[in-house]
Amino acid sequence: MRLAMIGTGYVGLVSGACFSEFGHDVVCVDKNETIVARLDKGEIPIYEPGLDKLVERNVEAGRLRFTTDLKDAVANADAVFIAVGTPSRRGDGHADLSYVYAAAEEIARAAPATCVIVNKSTVPVGTGREVEDIARKAAPDKKISVASNPEFLREGSAIEDFMRPDRVVVGVSDAHAEEVLRGIYRPLSLREVPLLVAERETAELIKYAANAFLAVKISYINEMADLCEKVGADVQVVAKGIGLDNRIGPKFLHAGPGYGGSCFPKDTLALLRTAEEAGAPVRIVQATVDVNNDRKLAMADRVIAACGGSVKGKRIAALGLAFKPNTDDMRDSPSLDILPRLIEAGASVAAYDPAAMQLAAPMLPDVEMVGSAYEAIEGASAVVLITEWNEFRALDLRRLKDSMETPVFVDLRNVYPSEDMRQAGFEYSSIGRS
Repeated sequence: MRLAMIGTGYVGLVSGACFSEFGHDVVCVDKNETIVARLDKGEIPIYEPGLDKLVERNVEAGRLRFTTDLKDAVANADAVFIAVGTPSRRGDGHADLSYVYAAAEEIARAAPATCVIVNKSTVPVGTGREVEDIARKAAPDKKISVASNPEFLREGSAIEDFMRPDRVVVGVSDAHAEEVLRGIYRPLSLREVPLLVAERETAELIKYAANAFLAVKISYINEMADLCEKVGADVQVVAKGIGLDNRIGPKFLHAGPGYGGSCFPKDTLALLRTAEEAGAPVRIVQATVDVNNDRKLAMADRVIAACGGSVKGKRIAALGLAFKPNTDDMRDSPSLDILPRLIEAGASVAAYDPAAMQLAAPMLPDVEMVGSAYEAIEGASAVVLITEWNEFRALDLRRLKDSMETPVFVDLRNVYPSEDMRQAGFEYSSIGRS
């Protein structure tokens, strides 16, 4: 099928490349000429393992191309996906839908006589209806269907998630849209991937409900970690014990410094505003947001406590800046709360991240960005492990200890066994473990 993807950000570029891998003819559109020029040269503007090779393979096969010309890309498309940003609006937490609405109007004017517009962006309940109204006003003589197709991609494993998803959700209001979307996702039927067809409003809410539920699990296990520290329990064993229950499951039960990224912070806030306007407040989600916000600042206090109650005049080595490994995404990363608080307390901070330092540097102007973990640790009074990149999982502990001013190690991801660290001579602090 002939598909157009409006937006070459994380969702748009990954989805467009994966659709072309299915065999569809895909044109990805972006107004930013610099981004399109980079993509034409094979340069990938985001960090996602395997995406460069996937894009290269499908460009060479003639199934994938990039352009700034939306009119040309949409003119003969069977379906046009909107994958533009929906950031949280300042002041009220609502999703900013201005880019979605602008794209919808432009698509409708350029679309063929019959076309399906598909919201791939994460949007509040009711957005599909509003996009449909915009499309009809912009092109009243055309038969344009509007559908919802929320994405469930995890940064760092997005290609695998797209190719082998738990489910595909589509929200439609007419048979033609359903037929087109079933055709687009037919390659997944060989793997018997469930395709859930629902009303548009239901599909829109599924996305927010799923992300909010996962955020609840994260904040829950973080609070259990605090309790474990008070009573002498081990949160990792607690998480394993409850995760073995099939009704709960083990995923998103890893205690740490709080969630970040492009989805959970934005989507929980948008769900709260939607629920508030509907008169059905979701108090458990509000508590989740509050716990997460408090937790990030509490992690800085944990580092200060591990340093004897003061970091004034001390060098702190930060390992990891992105909100999770295998991505360069800095949006709402815990490091953005932890490191400035340490600097305010008088510390100097040297940081290393395998992928995120270029994006992190302007966000953390007072942090020294260095070329390796060992360079960051040289002369440090403490190490704080924020992001659990693989290369931080087997550090040379003897070299670390010999390089440091004082052997204090604050492990916010529970990467290392407590006993091993103590035997290596470190004053070791972790999450939810004695």
